[in-house]
Amino acid sequence: MALSKKLLVIVLGAMLALAGCGDGDEGDRNGGGDNNYTYAGRTVTIGDLTWMAENLNRNTSDSWCYGDTDSYCPTYGRLYSWDAAMSACPVGWRLPTRENWNDLVEVAGGDVAGTKLKSESPDWNGTDDFGFSALPGGTRIAGGTYGNGGTYGNWWSATEDDADRARALAWSMFSGNDHVAENRNRKTSGHSVRCVR
Repeated sequence: MALSKKLLVIVLGAMLALAGCGDGDEGDRNGGGDNNYTYAGRTVTIGDLTWMAENLNRNTSDSWCYGDTDSYCPTYGRLYSWDAAMSACPVGWRLPTRENWNDLVEVAGGDVAGTKLKSESPDWNGTDDFGFSALPGGTRIAGGTYGNGGTYGNWWSATEDDADRARALAWSMFSGNDHVAENRNRKTSGHSVRCVR
């Protein structure tokens, strides 16, 4: 009887450990909580750089699913604080700089780059001409509130705001709008991540 109970405890422990592995977390599937993991998702080369063609969905500290709803992450990726975004990219990848984002926008058509980079979906008015497939992951405001999921996408760059070190540069696209806008947002905000190499 004692052996049966011990065996049951071991089996239950193993089941609980396995249950934590299937959460869509690239880091857990590919090496744990450091950068020793491989990105196996879609990519696209635009100009001189290869970009991830989907929002990063690696579970790290200071990253969140929109609205704290796990089912949101597989499609839209996670939202990261700037500090988390700076170390979230896999080995061989990095967070794009301001120059990288500006080059992407220029290659994609300048004032109409937003339409050409956004995925094709209702209410998002994208044509996805380059295969970049930008999705409106929304944003997380410092303090834990969320906004604009499904209508607004915001992506971090590796470039800090020269005038205010509590802020960093991010690029945004809006539903119903053709352009890509540069913003200076608080580093504690949660935004999407696209890595480059």
